Parts: sequence; C-alpha cells; structure tokens
Amino acid sequence: SLYGLVVGIPFPVILAILLKYCPNKKFGKSVQIITYAPHFISVVVMVSIIMKTLDPRNGLINNLLGVFGIDYSLNLLAMPEAFSSVYVWSGIWQTMGFSAIIYIAILTGVDISLHEAAMVDGANVVQRIRHIDFPALIPQITILLILSLGRILNVGFEKTLLMQNSLNASASEVISTYVYKMGIAASFPDVSYTSAVGLFQSVIAFILIFIVNKVAQKYGEMSLW
Repeated sequence: SLYGLVVGIPFPVILAILLKYCPNKKFGKSVQIITYAPHFISVVVMVSIIMKTLDPRNGLINNLLGVFGIDYSLNLLAMPEAFSSVYVWSGIWQTMGFSAIIYIAILTGVDISLHEAAMVDGANVVQRIRHIDFPALIPQITILLILSLGRILNVGFEKTLLMQNSLNASASEVISTYVYKMGIAASFPDVSYTSAVGLFQSVIAFILIFIVNKVAQKYGEMSLW
C-alpha cells in the first residue's frame, strides 16, 4: 500500500500537466482516451492481461525482448519479491488516466491571466508549472493523500486473490484474502475471528485518517472536516 501510494500519486499529476502543455491537442486527446480506457477493464480481464503479458514462454515482454536477442524467461508472478511491483505498476497503468481527470479539471480552471502575467515577466514553462499549476493542485493532492492513507490496509481483494498462487503466497497474502480464506473458504469458518480482524482494520483506518487529517490541518491548513 505504501509502495502504491508513493508511486501512484505523482503519475496522474504528471500526466495531467503533460496533457495541458501538449502542443498537439489531437494527440493529447488521443493519449487521454488511451490512458483513460483501462479504468473500465474488469479486474478479471486485467489479471488475465497481466498473466498473458508476463508469461515466461509466450508473453508479450518475452517476445519483445526476444526480438533483440535477449533471453527472458523469468516468471514474475511466481516470484514473491516481484509481486508488489507487478501489482502496483499494473494498478498505475489501469488507474492513472482516470485519476488524472480531476487534476486536468483543476488545471483548466486556473486563471489564464496568471500565466499571461508570468509569460510577460519572462517565466518559462517549468517555472509556470512550479509556481502556478502545482500550488493549485496541492489541496486536491492533500485530500486524496488523506483518503488513500485511510485505505492503506485495504489492498484490492479481487486482484490480489486472482494473482495469488502457491509460489507467491508469502508476499501476496493480505488482510482481505486472509479473512476470505479463514471466514468463507475454510472448511470450518471462524466467523468471530474474521469479524474481529475486520473491526481491527476499520479502527486502524479511522485512526490513520484522523491523524493525517490533523497533520494536514496543522501544516497545510487543509482538512476533510
């Protein structure tokens, strides 16, 4: 969750800024549609694409590297140390375009006179992004960060379960899949135990949201309430 949080937040922001300053608007729209579309792919189809892409024999990556004479036969889904990276980066690919929409809307609403005044003063694109666009995005980034930290224990159940196998189980077992196996899939479900685990998860999420909100309120003057 922390890995996905650190890596996942910057990419939609960067994509939104790049699309705003893209000189070819038709190309920008095409990129936006292409990055936006994976959000609507179901989890089952997404995991199937991941498995086909990473197949050590006939996968897309293996075939592309084979063109350049590189022998690549690693099965990343069978490697516990690679599971988190596969999970996080496939998630970024699927959600980056959709997450960028709100940032694009914020950038569109930035007063154009600020950019005009900056250009008159000789500011280049990087300076305009740093001093005009990025400050406008900070409140929304803060709010999403607070909400994401509250969901830090809720790693996607369906995707994790579908990607899980006996070889990567040491790294892919998360709270939600553990609760499912103990409370539903087990021969003798332990309902009281799994209920306690779920309650613990909810309490920790509430505490995290409360703490991060207080920190944001104190140092950034922004909060959920």
